[in-house]
Amino acid sequence: MSASQSISAKVATAVGLGAIIGAGIFVLSGTAIALAGTYAILAFILVGIVALMVAFQLGELGSIMPHLKGGAYSYAYKAFGSELGFITGILLYFSFATAISVIALGFGSYLSSILGMPTTMFAIPFAIALILVLALVNILGIRKAAKVDFGLVAIKIAILAVFIVFAFGVASRTGFNIGHFTSGLSGKGLGGIFAASVVILFAYSGFQAISTFTGRVIGGGVRAGKAIVYSVAISMVLYVLVAIALILLVPANLFTISGNPLAFALQAAHAPGWLSLLVNIGALIATTSATLAMMLSASRMLHQISSDHLLPKILRRYSKARDVAVNCVILSAVIGIIMLFSGNLFIIAAISNFGLLFSYLVVSFCIVHFRRKKVNAEFRSPFYPYLPVVTIVALLALMIGMPQQALVVGVILIMSLIIIYYFLREYESKKVVRIRLFK
Repeated sequence: MSASQSISAKVATAVGLGAIIGAGIFVLSGTAIALAGTYAILAFILVGIVALMVAFQLGELGSIMPHLKGGAYSYAYKAFGSELGFITGILLYFSFATAISVIALGFGSYLSSILGMPTTMFAIPFAIALILVLALVNILGIRKAAKVDFGLVAIKIAILAVFIVFAFGVASRTGFNIGHFTSGLSGKGLGGIFAASVVILFAYSGFQAISTFTGRVIGGGVRAGKAIVYSVAISMVLYVLVAIALILLVPANLFTISGNPLAFALQAAHAPGWLSLLVNIGALIATTSATLAMMLSASRMLHQISSDHLLPKILRRYSKARDVAVNCVILSAVIGIIMLFSGNLFIIAAISNFGLLFSYLVVSFCIVHFRRKKVNAEFRSPFYPYLPVVTIVALLALMIGMPQQALVVGVILIMSLIIIYYFLREYESKKVVRIRLFK
């Protein structure tokens, strides 16, 4: 690996943060509060803990196989073979490609708000423009994309800090109105927490971005693993603080499913114009960096699946000089644009989450597989075997609590992928593998 292709652990952490923060804080935090009221704060913490458990395990798997670009797909492929690898890879790729549209839609909503244009008319055209521009940025290469992301992350964290300080400042001057928090409790309960958790899980999903280029991180698997964990931990703190700040400014029961919750809160609180503009600019930066990181992850994963000969050869086109799979970037951008027309933010995020949950489940099973094989890892997740077991139970609970529409789409996707896999296997006349599960 040449020095020009390497990425520091600091930049890797920024890529993870860039993918997480844009989707969660600036786009989906208001939706989570609309679904769960004040319980959304609890949901941010609980889902953050689950994401942290998965992050530890991804860090270990990345240190075992640092040069693989497919994240959870690659680990499933190496541990359990092509069938589960194919299903996991396509589901996860679909989740990432769908995430592109969710975050870009948030960008379109904020830009419409800044320009004083109707969100319903202009959010999607602006989102399409962003996806097309960032596709070109990705085609320039991973190192350039990652370094752009590092600068964007530093700026948006600073802007979020200003927003949080303003909200707490307003609350201290006017008195902390407990009614803002109690107004969001009626009729929510466990169902609301589950509904919000679906959105919030999606919001944390970006940390997998780092696992698609572990081999590029200076310091190897240990540094990459720490970068994954740090990105989740930092994001969780920011998520909770921003959720509290939002409710300090606006009663929890007034939030709706929308793509620009911070702008809504500032407008409702009659914030100074300069602050609203600053936060809106921060939102544009955040959603840009998150879309950039998600597109990077999706394209690299798709290329890895094709490199393992589970997808057509056309997706193997790869520029070594720029470290980018051009056709995969183009396809990811196209899917992201198409998904913009599939429903509101909650529906798109819920559909995307099925693939994420499935891939996280597979990650925990991969940890068990490689630990039983006694494979050495530079970075090891703690509390084995309890951590993967608890993670599996928590992920199954989240999956059961998903909206029916998302579960139906997820089941249809898995059945379709099984049919496609065996059709292609039969078409290629591949040998049938038979094993004995019991003696």
